[in-house]
Amino acid sequence: MTITIRPVACGARLGLLFCLVLLVSGIARAAAPDFLVDAAWLEGRLKDPKVVVLEVRYFPHRHATVGHIPGAVQVQRFKDLGDNDNPVLMTLPVREAFQATLRRWGIDNDSTLVLYDDARSVLATRLYFLLAYYGYDMGRVRILDGGTVDWTAFNDLSKEPVQRTSGTVTLKPADRRMVADWKEVYDGVVARRDPKVVLIDARPKEMYAGKVIRHSVQGGHIPGAINIVSLDGTDAQSQKWLPLDQVAALYKSVPKDATVIPYCHDGFRSTLAWLQLRALGYRDVRFFNGGWSQWDRSLTLPVVQGDSPFDADFSL
Repeated sequence: MTITIRPVACGARLGLLFCLVLLVSGIARAAAPDFLVDAAWLEGRLKDPKVVVLEVRYFPHRHATVGHIPGAVQVQRFKDLGDNDNPVLMTLPVREAFQATLRRWGIDNDSTLVLYDDARSVLATRLYFLLAYYGYDMGRVRILDGGTVDWTAFNDLSKEPVQRTSGTVTLKPADRRMVADWKEVYDGVVARRDPKVVLIDARPKEMYAGKVIRHSVQGGHIPGAINIVSLDGTDAQSQKWLPLDQVAALYKSVPKDATVIPYCHDGFRSTLAWLQLRALGYRDVRFFNGGWSQWDRSLTLPVVQGDSPFDADFSL
């Protein structure tokens, strides 16, 4: 990452202090991806008719009971962001269904979208991924870093119902290069041990190891998966992303030229991993559509328990 500091005439102590402030602020800007914005950025654009704010709360009822950013449209993460006619909950919705959802939210092709949640951006990144997957202009999409925590530091929430005029957005066909399915994972990681394919389990360590079974039939992970907890790239208190150099340290064992496939239970932590990797410059990152929910519930695909990618059976 290159940081350019413009020459400044630094005279005596005040000039030196001013230079140091410029240097620190330049580093801070360079340490954050350009799709992340703060509450001040949003506050200045909230009345722009082209700006559509989308809220994805972990507990969706809090949109009404606790409140939302004024004008924010409620996104119900399970109903709106998955293909729920599929036996595996939370596989990606088809284009027509997702397009209809976006139009219901009042989104046009030239809308600027600001996504936020109350869960360290894991929910907002699922929506961000879907927009990219279906070819929305991602130069018009931002994530509110810190979500509700950042907004409520200096601003109020609203409990007023939000209604928007239907939009006219037209999505593109899905970019299939952005996803992988269980057959590709089984072939590249489990069967062939291709060193150019890296499978990342983005869930908490105790779930990866099988010590805790939650949202699953069985514990453990897919053979060959390494455990990198995507939420470790965020701050639990502020709910903001850590600087990119700290995020990069999480993924230091992952080669930049590899095909990287993150997964989790239902496609939220894994889309956070996907976006972290993309922000770090990884080119071939593929969302595992179905993830652990599909692999686990098949009850026939192999599973490894413990802290290592492979167990005795697969280490031979």
